[in-house]
Amino acid sequence: MEKFDLVVIGAGPSGYAAAMRALDFKKKVLLVERSRVGGAGVTNGALSSKTWWELSREAAGFRKNLRRYNLHAPEISYKEIQAEVRRAVAERKHMLEEHMELIKQSPLGKYLTFRKGNARLVGEHEVEITEGLKKEVVHADYIILATGSRPRYLPELPIDEKIVMTSEGIENMDDFPESMVIVGAGVIGCEYATIFSGFGKTRVNLIDKGDRILPFEDEDVVRVIERNMENNGVLIHRNSRLIRMEIKHGRVEYELEYNDGAREIFNVEKALVAVGRTPNYEDLWDENKVDIHISKRGIEDTDTQTNIPHIYAVGDITADISLVNVGELEGRYAVEKIFGNPKRKLIYENISTIMFLNPEVAGVGLNEIHAREKGIDYKVATVDYSCIPRAIAKRNTQGFIKLLVTNDEEMKILGMKVVGNHASSAIQAVALLISMNKGIEELAECVHPHPSITEGIQECVRMLLGKSLFKPTALSGKLSCKACTNGVYADLTH
Repeated sequence: MEKFDLVVIGAGPSGYAAAMRALDFKKKVLLVERSRVGGAGVTNGALSSKTWWELSREAAGFRKNLRRYNLHAPEISYKEIQAEVRRAVAERKHMLEEHMELIKQSPLGKYLTFRKGNARLVGEHEVEITEGLKKEVVHADYIILATGSRPRYLPELPIDEKIVMTSEGIENMDDFPESMVIVGAGVIGCEYATIFSGFGKTRVNLIDKGDRILPFEDEDVVRVIERNMENNGVLIHRNSRLIRMEIKHGRVEYELEYNDGAREIFNVEKALVAVGRTPNYEDLWDENKVDIHISKRGIEDTDTQTNIPHIYAVGDITADISLVNVGELEGRYAVEKIFGNPKRKLIYENISTIMFLNPEVAGVGLNEIHAREKGIDYKVATVDYSCIPRAIAKRNTQGFIKLLVTNDEEMKILGMKVVGNHASSAIQAVALLISMNKGIEELAECVHPHPSITEGIQECVRMLLGKSLFKPTALSGKLSCKACTNGVYADLTH
């Protein structure tokens, strides 16, 4: 029986990151993947959907610019868009595979083994790998489970991945549908509503059981996103419940019941079900020989470690945050915990996120909803994009920057939200300061490049310190500064 210091099951973002980090410790590593290197982080997930979003945004911007010159936009080829997305996926996948091949030819090659196949724990230290008719059992001193997740199915819906689809099938269509309904108004559903409405070829309906989309986001963020969606032709079914969906004559018929009891029937060409993801842990271990604790949300872990001390779980398979950057962080941290001594505990408070909507939304730390839920008193400053020279130069001043700090003399940074062009470029410095538990004085001393979106952060800081360049009392509606104590707001602009 071949022996390894570490066996990593799953070569998605978290598993791949774990295997590469283990090489730094000169450990003998086996990385096992049953389907595609890169996982959902590359195929039918983060990279592919964001490529669709970039191309959709490009198409929408192109149409807008042509109107300035009284020109009609040319026809968009779905096949060419689809081919471009597939080229992006292939490029990333090839890079990951080529990277492993080059490692094998380097001095690190003696430490890394990659095998294609289905891995299963048949003992606490034994992993069985099946590829076709071939079976092999290897010994592992340590094991990291990184098998990711898949789209969640609703059994009452006729999902066939052709007419009623999840994110696994949505990219395999033959052409832009003339109409589509999306079940689920969370991040994935809203991103696909943005993508397909952005191409201008599809009438999109979005089912929302509440009175607004993205219920975990602050109202001012949602207001901008909803307005743009509806201006782009998206019909948001608010306060509605899907009570029936059927495939009839190759199309989708669905019935909604609203909060007031009224019912309505709709007919569209396609449907996308975007109601979350399910961790892949079925048949991953022999329950008679391995007893790993799981919950409804995934494998239970403490600092990436399961209840079995030498078995770790990272990425979407756990009950933690399901993001590519978080999965990679967890994979690397698990290896450092196994073979090294991490300098600090794994924390999630400074995780940066981005939602690919119209406009893009980036954030780090707490938003106002979460701060109130935690009973935290805070101060918040908001700067509208129309006050930021870079946004004016971009000819797109839709959006704002919002900075939350503790409501005390220290004013430690709790979180930030940026809605608008270049939103993601404004996040990282604040994420670092949150992880360092620093106050806003650090930001106040930064000299930002001009013109840049990040200058808006500095103006937020100046407002909180009472020394802003633009005075909120003079630019009401564009600048604001307020305090929230016990859920009650007080205006700080006077």
